[in-house]
Amino acid sequence: MKRIHLEIALGTLFVIASAVLLIIMASEEPARLARFEVEQRAEQIEFGALVFETNCTNCHGSHAQGIPGKAPCLKCPEFFSDRLGEVGWGGSLEDYVVSVVTTGRQVSTRPALYQGEGTGVPVMPTWSDQFGGPLREDQIRAVAAFIVNFESWAAEPEAPEAYPTPLFSVDVNDPIAVGRVAFVQYGCVGCHTVEGLSTATTGPVMNGIATRAAIREGYESAEDYILTSIQNPGDYVVEGFNDGVMPINFGEIISEEDLTNLLAFLMTLTEE
Repeated sequence: MKRIHLEIALGTLFVIASAVLLIIMASEEPARLARFEVEQRAEQIEFGALVFETNCTNCHGSHAQGIPGKAPCLKCPEFFSDRLGEVGWGGSLEDYVVSVVTTGRQVSTRPALYQGEGTGVPVMPTWSDQFGGPLREDQIRAVAAFIVNFESWAAEPEAPEAYPTPLFSVDVNDPIAVGRVAFVQYGCVGCHTVEGLSTATTGPVMNGIATRAAIREGYESAEDYILTSIQNPGDYVVEGFNDGVMPINFGEIISEEDLTNLLAFLMTLTEE
């Protein structure tokens, strides 16, 4: 075989091999792009979880469960099934979340249920750095991705694996321990500080509440003052804090058993 013929044959084989390789690569490209998209989305959700933890838990709860009277649950079924219809939003839920986080809310759309910080307008601050807030657009989109990722949880909320890991183990026969859990589950941690449990500042610090309650004038006992503060929060407003922050319907929301346990826990918070 002449040299020219050999070069032509080798060139032809190279072209055929290259074409086969390109066909193989092209056939795998959709799957590769799909994997890449899933990985990118997972990273965005993970990033959004950090943004949410830093900026949103004070009002929406440590597990997005909402805080009664303050801000709604963001992982409950009705958020995914009803919210867009309630506000008349025509786009996607994720775009709706982006919009609300970006511009905030001047007034509550459900004032009978949620009053925000309770200190006037806005009830939810503007978070976008375009309007004076602290968050970049990528951070806002990440937190929106994190929130809408709860949809699978909302579709099957009774599945045991869907629930977050408990913050601490508890003896169900110990009213103080159960009351401590109630303090978290009912969102008290969103407004009140208890050393080792929460660091919120919207409401008075709870450390020493049992001692202070015992000397509060106009009440029969420390227990009476604390119960009144829960069931009728406007009866006495601690100096330096605003009336209307504590939800007025909290006494109706909490069960009698949980209220008893919560009181037992709060009565352990004494000052030396």
